[in-house]
Amino acid sequence: MVAHVSTVAFLGLEARGVEVQVQVAPGVPAFAVVGLGDKAVSESRERVRAALSAIGLALPPKRITVNLSPADLPKEGSHYDLPIALGLLGAMGVVDAETLAAYVVLGELSLDGRIGPAPGVLLAALHASERELGLICPAAQGAEAAWAGSIEVIAARDLLALLNHLRGDGHIAPPLPGEAEPPRGGPDLRQVKGQETAKRALEIAAAGGHNLVMVGPPGAGKSLMAACLPGILPDLTPAEALEVSMVASVAGELREGRLVRQRPYRAPHHSASMPALVGGGHKARPGEVSLAHLGVLFLDELPEFQRTVLDSLRQPLEVGTVSVARANAHVTFPARVQLVAAMNPCRCGHLGDPALACARAPKCAADYQAKVSGPLLDRIDLHVEVQAVSAADLILPPPAEGSAEVAARVAAARAIQTARYAGSRIRTNAEADGALLDTVATPDDTGRALLAQAAEAMKLTARGYHRVLRVSRSIADLAGAETIGRTHVAEALSYRRRPPTN
Repeated sequence: MVAHVSTVAFLGLEARGVEVQVQVAPGVPAFAVVGLGDKAVSESRERVRAALSAIGLALPPKRITVNLSPADLPKEGSHYDLPIALGLLGAMGVVDAETLAAYVVLGELSLDGRIGPAPGVLLAALHASERELGLICPAAQGAEAAWAGSIEVIAARDLLALLNHLRGDGHIAPPLPGEAEPPRGGPDLRQVKGQETAKRALEIAAAGGHNLVMVGPPGAGKSLMAACLPGILPDLTPAEALEVSMVASVAGELREGRLVRQRPYRAPHHSASMPALVGGGHKARPGEVSLAHLGVLFLDELPEFQRTVLDSLRQPLEVGTVSVARANAHVTFPARVQLVAAMNPCRCGHLGDPALACARAPKCAADYQAKVSGPLLDRIDLHVEVQAVSAADLILPPPAEGSAEVAARVAAARAIQTARYAGSRIRTNAEADGALLDTVATPDDTGRALLAQAAEAMKLTARGYHRVLRVSRSIADLAGAETIGRTHVAEALSYRRRPPTN
């Protein structure tokens, strides 16, 4: 007899159907798992054997063959334990095969029969919903699976409870969707003294989804302002929350079944490797740029990152996705992020202060900033020079305007963009391109004249030219202006100019 159980394999954010076929046949006792599985899949034999023994069942003294079909699709992870165990129980006649056919199954088994969590339950639940099937998953992730909609979810704590439920000898209550992620605390812009130009650039970046780099001495408040950015961004829409939660689910970072409702904020250390930042590794996991999808990726001490690691961000920043190529598969993750970077002007950090600058200034600044490639800097819309905070600024009372007031203006600008790009896949001005950009971001006659003159004088690349248009559109949206004027273009150009190195 051959039993069939449905499960999934994950390729990026795609859940592909896998059929677990279990045959128990006469012959020399053996237990083989075939179908291009990794080490974790091959080790499932021992976990399944021990889990069945823990509930009082022994494997029959026959030849057991488990085939994971399609056989040419790579299978990775321990979530195949539970479907293999249920397929084996179906082949042994312990569970009705027709009952198993109505579910997609995934979960890791412990040696004592407990069902442990596995990454990707939300994706598996959506896959099951599309095929009008139910889902069997670990109890710890039942709330996560319940977000998929009106599908039957059986979230079992252990194999014995699941077996009793399937046979009608017990009952497992259906899980409820987890609560939304609680509000995440963070610094307020009222904590930033002075730095009016940098705060204005932060507001523009938030309004249009633009990339931003801040250059200034240590202690000027660059990291603090970057940490304030999530507090002025609008919350995720339900569709965006599902996108972000799917990435977190695949990475195993969706806690207690709570959908992510606030925009992610990721701040990897400058020692991060290329797979850690853009994704990859043996199992092609999402990297920081994907975990920050629709949120903020903050890179502090930008020149201290390895240059090859930084340059690997160039494609994701341009197209909004990361493609991890392997010999047997190509995996794509979403990566539509706002890059916010901070850096010192030179290694000592005090280039503009003759009393504190090192003896190698200004050459040390040129050498230090050269660690970041020109093509990467060209993809950053806003370049801001942050000045040192004076003692006079520090003794002043907190500014009257904080994150709440700035967030209201950002929300109004984002509402304009939502209406403008309705019916398309574009969310913000930073994503507009091609003919659409020409339609929505063409300045008036005075603005066009200024832009043409500045493009020639500043030697703007085509990419730089278009990024100035996008920033101009965001500045106009903040002002509530339908047409981009000369003042909007002039401000956008002021942020395009890179800070001087001497």
